[in-house]
Amino acid sequence: MANFKFIESKEDLKAFAGFRMAEIDGEKARTMKEFFGQIARALDFPEEFDHSLESLDDLLNDLSWLEEDRILLFISHSDAFLSQEKNRDKITEVFNLLDITAEDWKWVDDEVEAESPREFVILIEPSQQLTTLFDQEGIAYEPIA
Repeated sequence: MANFKFIESKEDLKAFAGFRMAEIDGEKARTMKEFFGQIARALDFPEEFDHSLESLDDLLNDLSWLEEDRILLFISHSDAFLSQEKNRDKITEVFNLLDITAEDWKWVDDEVEAESPREFVILIEPSQQLTTLFDQEGIAYEPIA
């Protein structure tokens, strides 16, 4: 099962009403700097976030400061998302990091008693640009079921 789900319309978001939604507006996240600012605000990152992929990875795999164990990352206007980032490898790294994060969240730590497993879901408004990138890089995606 792919961690990236393409939605048909914003109506699909209603199925995730119990999730904390963190929306990244691609039109306001055309560069890595803008993306880091948006995700930091959307997920209330602590001040220690240093706007790097390594720091992003650390914080996404923690999120202990949030009350919710079910997080929905929604990327709207994906045709504009990171469109001004010149380093394609960084764009691919962002999606690989998000993919790994969603996968890691599926595993419950046996030492921590949890009433329900944590979930990190990634929904994206599809675009030709993103579909092409995912296909070229072998990143799995599927329409929302």
